[in-house]
Amino acid sequence: MSALGKIVVLGAGNIGGSLAQRLAEMDVAAEVTLVDIVDGLPQGKALDIAESAPILGFATKVTGSTSLDALSGADVVVETAGLARKPGMSRSDLLEKNASIVKGHAQALRAKAPQAVAVVVTNPVDVMTYYFWKQSGLPSNRVFGESGTLDTARFRTFVADELKVAPRDVTGFVLGTHGDTMVPILSLTSVSGVPLARLLPAERLNAIVERTKQGGGEIVNLLKSGSAFYAPTAAQAELVRAVANDEHRLVPAAVHLDGAFGERDVYLGAPAVIGRQGIERVVEVDLTPGEWDAFRASAKAVRDDLAILAKLPP
Repeated sequence: MSALGKIVVLGAGNIGGSLAQRLAEMDVAAEVTLVDIVDGLPQGKALDIAESAPILGFATKVTGSTSLDALSGADVVVETAGLARKPGMSRSDLLEKNASIVKGHAQALRAKAPQAVAVVVTNPVDVMTYYFWKQSGLPSNRVFGESGTLDTARFRTFVADELKVAPRDVTGFVLGTHGDTMVPILSLTSVSGVPLARLLPAERLNAIVERTKQGGGEIVNLLKSGSAFYAPTAAQAELVRAVANDEHRLVPAAVHLDGAFGERDVYLGAPAVIGRQGIERVVEVDLTPGEWDAFRASAKAVRDDLAILAKLPP
């Protein structure tokens, strides 16, 4: 029997479609539904995924819809819809356009699936997660964002490449924003228990940190058109699976801070335990003075965007 009855993925682009495929193959829900405003897109991708079931052996039903009525009965909702920033578009423009999309979806969720857990992916994710929480009226523990889950995966990949070790043996956290002010926590990173600082010189560590901060941009530059979706949807699926299977996973995610790390009323990447009801608790960790400074700068960057958002028309 599947752990969940229904997962709804809002947005059927590369992220939404790839995520729906991963979730179907995991068999963590009886049904996965893709929702998008473009008629035929969610239905077509859903049918394509469904036709792989006899080969891959999953039992999840995959459907597509253009109606937000499909939110009814959802146990988990993943918000992937939104625009990418384009040349000439200001940050305020991006915030306004994506906030408009998120607002409609969050309010529909409140009306049709008020018991759901919501995972937000739309960028800028820390800000959009806060906005989704406010518009949905859900408890803060049932709304969280992808954030450091993806950044940590990239960081671990780069460390593993540098050391020629298995990526799964690298453990650590990337905290703060999903952006230029993210904070890879070198002091808590290790390879099978061996501190990273004992394995790599400072200049190589700094290079890995900078590459992690530019991880998404590096892929965009290589692709020339479009952006990453394989690693992002792997990170999102990990979060959804933690909810579906009540795994009590300790992972970095964009979570509501209410005193933890000295911050209040802000969503920011931090270590959190995730289970069936969403965020069970935020886990505070010791940081070096430099990491504290970087974390506070990260929080300020999110607050600056929230201030822009606050000035937008209601």
